[in-house]
This record gives sequence, structure tokens and C-alpha cells, in this order.
Amino acid sequence: MLQRDYTTSQLDVLEAEAIHIMREVAAEFERPCLLFSGGKDSIVMLRVAEKAFWPAPIPFPLMHVDTGHNFSEVIEFRDRRAVELNARLVVASVQASIDAGRVAEETGRRASRNRLQTTTLLDAIEEHEFDAVFGGARRDEEKARAKERVFSFRDDFGQWDPKNQRPELWNLYNSKIRKGEHIRVFPLSNWTELDIWDYIRREGIEIPSIYFAHTRSVFERDGMLLPDHEVVRRDDDEPLFEATVRYRTVGDMTCTGAVASNAVTVEQIIEEIAVTRLTERGATRADDRASEAAMEDRKKEGYF
Repeated sequence: MLQRDYTTSQLDVLEAEAIHIMREVAAEFERPCLLFSGGKDSIVMLRVAEKAFWPAPIPFPLMHVDTGHNFSEVIEFRDRRAVELNARLVVASVQASIDAGRVAEETGRRASRNRLQTTTLLDAIEEHEFDAVFGGARRDEEKARAKERVFSFRDDFGQWDPKNQRPELWNLYNSKIRKGEHIRVFPLSNWTELDIWDYIRREGIEIPSIYFAHTRSVFERDGMLLPDHEVVRRDDDEPLFEATVRYRTVGDMTCTGAVASNAVTVEQIIEEIAVTRLTERGATRADDRASEAAMEDRKKEGYF
């Protein structure tokens, strides 16, 4: 007798949920967009979007909030993927916000443009009248992100109130908003870092070379390995040295650290992640170490 196996893998369940969320947004909102930085989570989110609407093109533009201090490997990948998909790419520039006097450049040893992204993002949402914005955040990344709903309401100031969120029983999402308000949508909420890499392996997805082990000139600060670059301020007591590293997460290079690693394949990266006890942001993002509530404070203001 023919035996049929109707079980689905964890990745199939997560992918189906993300596809459902994306289709729900496309049906309910007039002007959604997808945040695409060229980082691994946004790359996976983009692949899910391709599947959700295939064979039609992705029915919304991509947007990146560019600090001007991003890794060149990631920016090159971002631009190339947008061209390959024939997708409209909106680049919201933090440098343009500085030049316009909308935000002030930070100074000092730990200066970063990371927090300045909030104003640039909110201005771009208002300018393009986006009413839903897909983000690649996952609940396992950080405590504040673990509080976030899949459909995360933002008021007409772009702010988030963690104590006033909409229920999402039985995967039913409330898309009701007034003019000027918008929803942040997180289709990868229930994925883990390991799920992301398993999906990259299963789908054979190309990712920027910065995620694989390579030799780079770095210096150590607060247990993090920061890159040798003109935009990253280094003091005399922080000597440079060569190290074999890779990046678990990518963003503004002034606050994104590398990790020592010899992993040069996706399989080796998965083996590393499976045994690590540190979250990717906890291990590599200086901006999350400012205080216990650093991320939550930024999110209340309108951050990703």
C-alpha cells in the first residue's frame, strides 16, 4: 500500500506563515514597501516575497535607510539584487538628513549614525506615503523585539507603544489605520537565526561575502571586533591587528562588530550558530549595549 507523508518541516511552516502575512498586507494596504538592506534577514524576506507573488513581480518597492557608513560588500549586493528583480529601490539617506539639518552628526569616540536612521526612516515613510513597512526583525534577536506583534501599529508620529498593542489571535491581523498612521510588519517574527541560515542553505540563496570568514584589519573595543575604516573612530589605546572574522549581522559599521570565525561555508556557519550561547545582536551590536532598554527606547521613537 502506498504510504504518503503529509508532515511539513519547520521551515515549510515558517515560510507558509510569512507568505500568508505578505499576501495579507498586499491585499489590505495601498502602499506597502519592504525594507531591504542587503543583510541576511532582508535577503530571506525578499526570497519569501518572490515566492508569495510568483510568477508576478513583487508588488511593492524596496527601501533601505542608508547611513552612508554601511559595508561596501552589502551595498553592492543590495543594488545588484534590486536590478536582478527589476524592483524599485528607494534609498533614504541619513547623510541627506544631516545636510538638511534634520539630524545632527554625533561626535566622540562612540559616535554613530545608527540612531539617526529613525528620523530618515520616518521622513521617507511620510514622503512616499507608505502605509505598511515590512521589516526583517525576529523575536529571538533582542528583548524589545520579542514584545513586538507581527502587525505592529505606529501612530501618526511613527511611535510604538509596547503597552498598547493589538491582539493577534488565530493569526488574524488588524490592519485598520487612519491617514498618517502606518503598520510595521514582521513576517519573520517567529524565525530564529538558525532558521534563517537553514533556509539560506535549503534555498541556495546568495549572500554577501562579509558573512563568511575572511581576513580583516580590526581593533577590539568592549569585547567587540570593529573594522579599520575611516568612519570608525579609534583611539591610540586600541591597536589594530589582523584577524580571521565574519559578520553575524550587518549594519552601520561604526557599531557593528565581527566575530572570530573560520566558517567559510553556510554549513560551517550553521554548526557555529548551533552551539553559540550569545545572540547575534548581543555579541556584535554596540548600539544595543547603551542600556538595558536601548532597543526599546529607539523603537518607541520609530526605529525598526
